[in-house]
Order: sequence, then C-alpha cells, then structure tokens
Amino acid sequence: MKSRWFELKPDAIKLRKKGFSIGKIERRLGIPRSTLSGWLRNIELSQKQKEKLTQDWKNALVKARKKAVLWHNAQKEKRLKLAEEQALKIVGDIDITDKKILELALAILYMGEGTKKKIETSMGSSDPLILKFFLAALKRLYDFDIKKIKCQLNLRADQSPEKMKRFWSKELSVPINNFGYVNLDKRTVGSKTYPYYKGVCHVLCGNVAIQRRLIYLSEIFCKKTIKKYLGTWRSG
Repeated sequence: MKSRWFELKPDAIKLRKKGFSIGKIERRLGIPRSTLSGWLRNIELSQKQKEKLTQDWKNALVKARKKAVLWHNAQKEKRLKLAEEQALKIVGDIDITDKKILELALAILYMGEGTKKKIETSMGSSDPLILKFFLAALKRLYDFDIKKIKCQLNLRADQSPEKMKRFWSKELSVPINNFGYVNLDKRTVGSKTYPYYKGVCHVLCGNVAIQRRLIYLSEIFCKKTIKKYLGTWRSG
C-alpha cells in the first residue's frame, strides 16, 4: 500500500540532494519525519553539505535558546508584576500611620539586621533603603533627632572613604561630620569593587532602651505567632 505522501517522494529526494535537512523538508512538504527517514536513508550528502547542515543546526540551537530566554524573561516579568500588584494591595490596606504596626515592622527588621551584642541601638547594611526605613521609624516612633545619628563605614580596600561618606551622607540625610570610623578590608586588596557596591554603613543612635524594647517586641511576637500557628514553642 502506497503512502499518502508517495507522490511527493521525488520532491523530497530532490530537496535532500540539494542539502536540505530532514526537518526543513518536513516543514516544506508536510511529510512526517518517520516517512522521510525511510525514503532518504541511502542518499549521501557531500562533505560541504554535511558541514552546512551542522552549522545550520548550531545556528538554530542558538536562535532557539535566545527565544527561550526571551520567553522566560517575559514570564518572569509577569510574575514580578503580579507580586508587585499583590504587595501594593496589601500595603494599601495597612494604616502606615499606626505606630503599633510601624514599631512591629521595625522590631522584626531589627531582629534580623540590628546590633544585639553591643549596648546600643544600631544597624548596619549595604542597602540604603533598609537604613532609611530604620531612621524614618526612629524619628516617627521615638522622636529621635536624626542629626544626632553617628555613622561608621566598612569598605573594600579600593573604595574612597571620603567619597563613600558623601554618598551615605546624601542618601541618609545625615551630616557628613557625623561619619567617624572607617574600616578598610585589607583582605580585598587587589580585588576590584563593583560600582554599585557602596560598602556597609552602620547607623548608631546610642539609646540602648530602644534596642531592648525592639528585641523583646520581636521575640514575643514571633513566639506568640509560632504558638498560635504551629501549636507549640520550643526554645533552643
């Protein structure tokens, strides 16, 4: 019994002899690859044709990878947009003027980022946003005078202390004269620093009472949450 594509066999053979790949012939004539493989099994291609097919395959692979990257980036962008919309809705439903909510947020942040071993209220970060929130919350909750804030910097060996002081002073709206100790990490000598990295800035307000209050608040809140939703609290 003849194949339904039998009449196209001469065209397929002709294209193959011209150096067409089986995939291209399949797309052009609409013949299944399994059928083409049988018809074209014994057709020898020249070395030049084989090299061209190999290069075409490599080019197609590169193109396919680029398309895949674009598709994945587009999907990621959609997911990020959705996450942003969800976050905006949640924040929109929160009264950020409520001091209890603000202090709880600050306490949780302090639990992760704040100084706990020293007898002072301070926080270090390489992210200006975190430190800006820290200062804004201190001002709102405790009427802390930001002009009294002291700052210290931990920098890489190739970073300019004066330049980084100016950067952080501008970002945090803290007088540049409030910047004191600067530590240059000798372990980074000979290693180039990325332009976006501005070192770690430590913000010190000196009031240990705030530190104690935030630590107790964060610990009590976490323990109550664990007990309520996990059913128990185990220390250690």
